[in-house]
Amino acid sequence: MSETATVERAPRPEKVAVVEEIVGKLSGAQAVFVSEYRGLTVGQLASIRNALRPSDAEHVVYKNTLARLAIKDTAFAELDELLVGPTGLTFVNGDVAAAAKAIRESAKTLPALVIKGGVLGGNALSPADVQTLADLPSREQLLAQFAGALQAPLAKTARLLQAVPAKFAYGLNALIEQQEQAAA
Repeated sequence: MSETATVERAPRPEKVAVVEEIVGKLSGAQAVFVSEYRGLTVGQLASIRNALRPSDAEHVVYKNTLARLAIKDTAFAELDELLVGPTGLTFVNGDVAAAAKAIRESAKTLPALVIKGGVLGGNALSPADVQTLADLPSREQLLAQFAGALQAPLAKTARLLQAVPAKFAYGLNALIEQQEQAAA
């Protein structure tokens, strides 16, 4: 072996475990948002995690080099360019719009939290795209609107069907009264 040859070392088991953990989180995620957390305290990071929990999302801080290894050759490879500086990854397993809303609200109250972008369905998201996602109604609101749209024609038909017998009864009653007056 020559003196200029580099010796390739096997990665340490704890680093391999972290990369596998990230890969596991990526496999279940619908979307991943990247944010910069420079200047945030541990308590503030905990408040971000608490805000994301109801939308089935998790905010985690990993070393960028390990995150890069995990996203390589996945649908989340677009995140590579965002992994610069102190970054946190938000893995979204549930309602993407609700998670985007929660992270945006956290960024409003914690100016040190900067949304850098993300990936949804294999497509890169800019910070503006994440903001647009946050403006969408939640999944529950969309389902309620859809149910209302389905129900409206049915309710109108039901009112029309109820009106026919009621008007018939009213007309029949008026005819009976008219015949009684004519007989009297």
